[in-house]
Amino acid sequence: MGRTVVVAEKPSVGRDIARVLKCSQRGEGCLMNEKWVVTWAVGHLVTLVEPDELDEKYKRWTFDTLPILPQDIPLKVIPSSRDQFKVVKELINAADTDRLVCATDAGREGELIFRYIYAKAKCHKPFDRLWISSMTDEAIQEGFRSIQPGAKYDGLYRSAQCRSQADWLVGMNASRAFTLRYDTLLSVGRVQTPTLAILVKRRREIESFKPEEYATVTADFGDYKGVWFHEKLEPDTHIPKIDAAKRIAAEVKGKPARIISAETVRKKDPPPQLYDLTSLQRDANRLLGFTADKTLKVAQSLYESRKALTYPRTDSRYLPPDMIPRVVQTMKLLPPAYQGLVPGALPGGKLPVSKRTVDETKVTDHHAIIPTAQRVNPESFTEDERQLYDLVARRMLSAFYPWCEYDATKVITQVEGEKQPHRFRTNGRVVIISGWHDVPPLANPPKAKATKKKAAEEEEVALPPLNPGDERTVKDAAVKEDKTKPPAHMNDASLLSAMENAGKELEDEELVRQMKGSGIGTPATRAAIIERLLKVGYAVRKGKTIIATDKGVQLIDIMPSEIASPEMTGRWELALDQITDGKQDADQFMESIRKFSTFLVNYARNNHSSVVFADDARRKQRRKTLVARGTPVEGCICPVCHEGQVLESDRSFFCARSAEGCHFTLWKDCLVRGGGPELSVKLVQLLLQNQVVRGSTGVVMLSGNTIAFFPGGEQTPSVQRSILYEKR
Repeated sequence: MGRTVVVAEKPSVGRDIARVLKCSQRGEGCLMNEKWVVTWAVGHLVTLVEPDELDEKYKRWTFDTLPILPQDIPLKVIPSSRDQFKVVKELINAADTDRLVCATDAGREGELIFRYIYAKAKCHKPFDRLWISSMTDEAIQEGFRSIQPGAKYDGLYRSAQCRSQADWLVGMNASRAFTLRYDTLLSVGRVQTPTLAILVKRRREIESFKPEEYATVTADFGDYKGVWFHEKLEPDTHIPKIDAAKRIAAEVKGKPARIISAETVRKKDPPPQLYDLTSLQRDANRLLGFTADKTLKVAQSLYESRKALTYPRTDSRYLPPDMIPRVVQTMKLLPPAYQGLVPGALPGGKLPVSKRTVDETKVTDHHAIIPTAQRVNPESFTEDERQLYDLVARRMLSAFYPWCEYDATKVITQVEGEKQPHRFRTNGRVVIISGWHDVPPLANPPKAKATKKKAAEEEEVALPPLNPGDERTVKDAAVKEDKTKPPAHMNDASLLSAMENAGKELEDEELVRQMKGSGIGTPATRAAIIERLLKVGYAVRKGKTIIATDKGVQLIDIMPSEIASPEMTGRWELALDQITDGKQDADQFMESIRKFSTFLVNYARNNHSSVVFADDARRKQRRKTLVARGTPVEGCICPVCHEGQVLESDRSFFCARSAEGCHFTLWKDCLVRGGGPELSVKLVQLLLQNQVVRGSTGVVMLSGNTIAFFPGGEQTPSVQRSILYEKR
């Protein structure tokens, strides 16, 4: 009887699975027994080839080779992972291996990791899929008991493959095209570019913001206070002119006042929902100061190494009904520090269930993030792990606590003025049942947050009994002067929220409905997108904020709205989800990506934007060397900057001010492919002087930023090229 090979995503996960399967015999890159062999990847072992590995011609970056649109993008083994790939390949293709189990992370990227290995190894053996949401021994055992045929996840793989190839096509073509056009290394992507656009938009809102002065007037009626308001103002308490506010304060001070309305309404505040990854990252940023990337790494450690949390890369905030007994067990097994809070979440020993927490229709590949049903000792965790575990444990408890109930009171007090009456609004809030507020979000909230909470509690002081017709005297009236404030800079929490909700501001209501839940990227990729923007210099962290750099702003300036807008990437994410569900044709999706890649290349080639990116030191030095070696072309001034002398090199004509940022370049062979002549000194002199040169084979014409060749008497050029710098 043959053996079954299990392929995990990481060595640590492989060791956990091997322990459950009792695989104690060590092999090269694996653990085994008589029945099972457990091996692993180290993340991705296989990836898509680079363009120059498709064809030697792609080694030279030039518009002549764009767009790059292979029907099939081959796979290659990642050099640093070659040894482990060899191990996995030999194991899955071994003669005594009759069955495989895909045990990579249960999600789109995990599926891609296994399928790419399977394809590159040219394996054709049947395989099953292990799908688990936590790394406890019990969860692994249950996963093997309910294992599914691999074919059930073909839609997920096709979606993952489309995502991988779409990113390659858009990224490779757009990055090369815009790099060539603007002579600086530019990284463009279907997900990172619209994310950058969010940061650029916020930076511009802040820079263009003009503060306006305003004032508020607060009247003291003795046993309560009220703020002046007017229905025609926006906001209704802001008085645009300081002098007007002072006049109002002077008019009402010492005057009689009468309550014209007093309403008290019982309201309910629902408990917060369970965490998905994005909401956990937002709260960890807000409450703990963690970046999105740090939160994901710590959560992954609590999932893999500590077995303390369920699968973190989830986009669901709900649980399926069959998890109810597991949640009860989890609460009873929480560390002692939480046991005092458990009775509130388990009244009478039963879990109060509602559609806010348990809804099978809203559970995607994985349910919400909760602690696992096993005893853990937070004292053995790192400080970061302990804090994040505390956040998740408290969120699970509070989600099942009762609603908070409070009486909201709104009182309107009127004071007669010289020309018109003045009205003051008082809002009171008295908590009747604190409910889920009995579970603080953190065991030890930061001091700043504690101060904020205390201030909020002081605002909820109970009002005295107040009824319409009651009279008071205005003891005092205070004027507070202030200025309107610009929007806040983005931080991890607000940027994640903007990415998640991208598309909601679109005018097309049907598209908004379709894109619901799509946004930019996925919960599993958003942290990496933010880090990528920082790495390539399009954004920078300043304290807790993330701000677009000048280079990032310039990039968005030259991008077409089709890639800078969340609409396109939202449509793609929606399409990828539909491919998973079998509701969208994968080939049709990829054809649309190829067309879009072609559009981006043409847009870059024909874009005459005057944006000039700041030169980096290496490029500036390279240009200085080129200028020093160039030969002046007599009588020729640069047609772009109209200042520099035209110089000749062995391959091109260019501007002597190249090192100062002028992008004029004429490649000597730029017209050859279209049947035109190779440019010579004499031809360039005539062209720059007359803009048109007629020869025996056709006409060369210089117009604006374009040079074109018209064969014979034809009206349509056979080739045309930009005279602005194209990288070769």
